Amino acid sequence: MIGSAGRNTGKTKLACAIIKKFGKNRDITGIKVTTIRTRGGRCPRDGQGCGVCSSLDGNFSITEETDSSSGKDTARLLAAGASRVFWLRVMKTHLAEGLTALLDIIGPDAVSVCESNSLRQVVEPGLFVMTTRRNSKPWKSSARQVREYADRIIVFNGSGFDFDPGRIKLTGRKWIMPEKATAIILAGGDSRRMSADKSMLPIKGQPLIGTICEQLDGSFEQILISANEVGKLGFLGFEVIPDRMPGQGPLMGIASALEASDNELNFVIACDIPHINIPYVRRMLAEANRVDIVIPTHSVLRTTGDKKYEPLFAVYRKSTLKAINEVLSAGGRKISDIFTRCRVKYIDLGDAEWFVNLNTKAEYEQYHKNYDVWED
Repeated sequence: MIGSAGRNTGKTKLACAIIKKFGKNRDITGIKVTTIRTRGGRCPRDGQGCGVCSSLDGNFSITEETDSSSGKDTARLLAAGASRVFWLRVMKTHLAEGLTALLDIIGPDAVSVCESNSLRQVVEPGLFVMTTRRNSKPWKSSARQVREYADRIIVFNGSGFDFDPGRIKLTGRKWIMPEKATAIILAGGDSRRMSADKSMLPIKGQPLIGTICEQLDGSFEQILISANEVGKLGFLGFEVIPDRMPGQGPLMGIASALEASDNELNFVIACDIPHINIPYVRRMLAEANRVDIVIPTHSVLRTTGDKKYEPLFAVYRKSTLKAINEVLSAGGRKISDIFTRCRVKYIDLGDAEWFVNLNTKAEYEQYHKNYDVWED
């Protein structure tokens, strides 16, 4: 799905580039969505209006494009190589209804490239990028509402982008965009409060660590598992890195995995965090441009404003190894001991309901009970 900050930001140009690349060997369905806020209201394009919105009968309308030469956005998608192209005009209050009807037409297995901001509020696509211009006007309302969900903000300069569309890949029916970074899953703890190996707790038929790998797979160039029981986790299909000196805590696990990493940027996550907001992780990676470590924080006591930070859901540059090894050599084990030796940026998690730690049996049972709710 491709959204945009406003007009003339290259949204359709990017959609056409992606369709042209993959449409040669795959059937790609092109979709353009026009969301109508109110009947007879202001044109969503902020212009005088063309009658498109006022002519809508009912809550939505779906039209298939058959002319690739008209110059319309839908025609451009068809000319780029889409097998079929549909235009969904829909009242904002009936987005889900319109989407359901569209999916009934294109089928559940269709691979699609969709232009829309508002539709992101009712569906989670495999990949969501947004286009803008540098020093552009303030983002329009529909764009501001979904900006936090964007996997990447792409800047259009009038002819090209600050992003190589070749980074987008299609695996099976899944759109992916691997970051030039390594994901490190820490699975070497003793799970004392859980009284069981947290990494192997079942979540809908597979181990917890398997669900974490599944969410990360495709978003990173490399995935490493930090654990000392190498054979036990071999089934995951990723390299398992044992601590160079066991029994030294998660800081040693981070150090050992960083040494094995192929990338400067590394996202470290504990194996007891079952749900990952990939756009938020991408934001952390982007924030690491001028610092060594990026760590989320959230309020513990709203009345006092006390903050809790999450060093096991954070981004570490490989260059932090020097500080980490200095702390370990001095007998230190706390991750926080390296903060004074590095440039650290804290970013707020806000009211991120998706962020959950499963430290105790009760927390695991509650999460497992509500799993279907989280998936929805």
